[in-house]
Amino acid sequence: MKLYQKILISIFTFLPAMVMVGATVAIAQINIDITSGTQNVLPRTTIPNIITAAIRLLIVAAFTIAFIFLIFGGIKWITAGGDKNGVESARNMVTAALVGLVIVLASFAIIRLVESFFGLRIITTGQTIQPVAPE
Repeated sequence: MKLYQKILISIFTFLPAMVMVGATVAIAQINIDITSGTQNVLPRTTIPNIITAAIRLLIVAAFTIAFIFLIFGGIKWITAGGDKNGVESARNMVTAALVGLVIVLASFAIIRLVESFFGLRIITTGQTIQPVAPE
């Protein structure tokens, strides 16, 4: 098995474990009212919030996948050992990954511009940081 395949397998087995740890930490922060026995797990589950979460997930997933392809293209380039076909294949992978990163970042920027121009909330949660007033 080639080195980059081993690394790819390692990453795809490690990432789900990290996602599960993050989900466990998030679940541990759920507010449970012990006196009444009720819990407010999903207080704001609406169609717009689900769409917002899906768009955010797609952007993060696309960025992560493009970044992983960039890393593997670099590893392929390093391990090509001067082989013209290997270097060309690695260069194409790195180029495609960089184009993917640019597309994802541009889509994020366009969504943010549409939000600011039209006052919509597409990927923002509406939570803003209040400026601190000088004393």
